[in-house]
Amino acid sequence: MDKISSPGEFQVSIQSPRLTVAVFKADWCSDCKFIDPFMPDLEQSYNGRLTLIEVDVDAVGDVSQEQNILGIPSFVAYTDGRELVRFVNKLRKSREEIENFLNTALEVYQSIHK
Repeated sequence: MDKISSPGEFQVSIQSPRLTVAVFKADWCSDCKFIDPFMPDLEQSYNGRLTLIEVDVDAVGDVSQEQNILGIPSFVAYTDGRELVRFVNKLRKSREEIENFLNTALEVYQSIHK
């Protein structure tokens, strides 16, 4: 998962015509650390169908505020600079919930790219 460390990198990443899912995280976040062990497996499972990027909320300045990220970890799917769907709340996220979100993001993406 590519780590995004500036607002410019973030903007370039979400402009892609591919499905890009931003994972908003921080080093100090215990719920973010909870998902770390299984995220590489998920990334591999969805390889070729979507791109996951990691957005450090402390490093990207106002991006998380501009994107209305209310808790971390949070997941937002983009294509061509547009937000498609989001999974944003203050609760810990399970692997199953994240997989369900990624599947939903793929369905939305495919419905507009037929």
